[in-house]
Amino acid sequence: MPDHSTTHPGAPDHTVIPLPLRADALPDGDAFVLDAATGIDAGPGTEGTAHWLRTALGAATALPLPPHHDGCRGRIRLRTDPELARRLGPEGYRLTIDGALLALDGGGPAGVFWAAQTLRQLLADDTADVFRRAPLTPGVRARSLPPLRIEDAPRFGWRGMMLDVARHFTPKEGVLRWIDLLAAHKLNVLHLHLTDDQGWRMPIDRHPELTRTGGWRARTKLGHRASPLWTDIPHGGHYTKDDLREIVAYAARHHITVVPEIDIPGHSQAAIAAYPELGNTDVIDTSSLSVWDTWGVNPNVLAPTDNAVRFYEEVLEEVLELFPSRYVHLGGDECPKEQWKASDAAQKRIAELGVDGEDGLQSWFLGHFARWLADRGRCLIGWDEILEGGLPEGAAVSSWRGYAGGVAAARAGHDVVMCPEQQVYLDHRQDAGPDEPVPIGFVRTLEDVYRFEPVPDALTDTEAERVLGTQANVWTEVMESQERRDYQVFPRLVALAEVAWSRLPAPEDRDYQEFDRRMTAHYPRLDALGVAYRPPGGPHPWQRRPGLLGRPIDGPPPNV
Repeated sequence: MPDHSTTHPGAPDHTVIPLPLRADALPDGDAFVLDAATGIDAGPGTEGTAHWLRTALGAATALPLPPHHDGCRGRIRLRTDPELARRLGPEGYRLTIDGALLALDGGGPAGVFWAAQTLRQLLADDTADVFRRAPLTPGVRARSLPPLRIEDAPRFGWRGMMLDVARHFTPKEGVLRWIDLLAAHKLNVLHLHLTDDQGWRMPIDRHPELTRTGGWRARTKLGHRASPLWTDIPHGGHYTKDDLREIVAYAARHHITVVPEIDIPGHSQAAIAAYPELGNTDVIDTSSLSVWDTWGVNPNVLAPTDNAVRFYEEVLEEVLELFPSRYVHLGGDECPKEQWKASDAAQKRIAELGVDGEDGLQSWFLGHFARWLADRGRCLIGWDEILEGGLPEGAAVSSWRGYAGGVAAARAGHDVVMCPEQQVYLDHRQDAGPDEPVPIGFVRTLEDVYRFEPVPDALTDTEAERVLGTQANVWTEVMESQERRDYQVFPRLVALAEVAWSRLPAPEDRDYQEFDRRMTAHYPRLDALGVAYRPPGGPHPWQRRPGLLGRPIDGPPPNV
């Protein structure tokens, strides 16, 4: 894998994250002065970036940034460029600073927007206050940028983060904040885990009890599922459809795709609590079930009935109305088969379908929805358990239990998002010290995430093309607040963003010290954005959670 770090002669000393493909100083050029006389010249397709520059950069600096006119001394020119699109793709860009012209050229509108994110970071080399929402001092201060040219393009088209809003609910304003943070790091997928045993967060007009009953639990486990501690404060909430429309539209303005997840056939107790007929009624009294209040793998799964299938078709019809994403995530993970083994109705269904036992039944369930989505121009994506019993035709795989599921899927001709828990599950602890709050899983440091490689050596070049990209997964069982989520996610998401965007050397050859140098400049940007990240030296006293039991796993994570 080639090293595209900017160590060649003439490279400027920048702190851009993710690392650009190429950056060159222009020794014969002149500095650009950004001041009250700077205007924006926005070409067709770049109006969204012009709006972002005025509302984000303009708000932080008090710069008016009007449409460019004859009275402007400096010009920020925004253009899409077909030649760049051919060479670098629609997300590629070229940023040129020379004299009175600051040019942001993109292969498409997304490329121009990513160029604007780079521009804000370059301005932050002077002061991170450009990441704030208002200027710290009155008046307008001129800012100077040295002459340089950056050409850049992402390695992967899928650069994302999964946010679990089912275990602990993140209100709409919090999701919009995440979109801002993803965009600032050139991440372009927000995977929303909307349903689980512990809560259902999306309203379905034809089935209102999903949120009325399924959206709330009476109490919540504090810490790992083995903890003896609980909070008796009811927890829940859900988005309105207008909330979700706003989230999708706001993400689109930031060139981010929102991928919805409705988990089936496991992780479904909240739905069964709302509509008991969805469960295996010949095995348990499903009417006695409530929304689950603890963590782990739940035995209460959907019954493989025509009623359940039609119910979830109706759910998905409303999902598709709100989410234009090509991919719709249907979970498929951690589905215990004990109830199906004990259910006469499930066993009869296995015989009727002629499938291979309970694994075959799950494959039939998901295969039905893969075809149903394909008929509507969408693609099912699921966790790697959907390989069990046979992968549905055309389905994509989120490989979470390690690399093996993704390798198997890619070899079978299916698209893959690599997100192995051993590497990029950000609920895992960041240090082995006793002060880490609710320590879960393996130690995954900032450097560990930086050395994560999404494409395993086991894949041929042709098979590797099936890897759409990577994402970090943020499971929120022990993350009850924005501050807890910030602590677990940052700064490690910054390293994942560089892994997903930049064409880095092999993991052992990556220059972590150089990345750490740029991170030193990036922490003040996170401060300005209000991110409660884990400090490099360990948690602040108020970030600890003494007395809350975790589940640490010792030793290095297996590479499976």
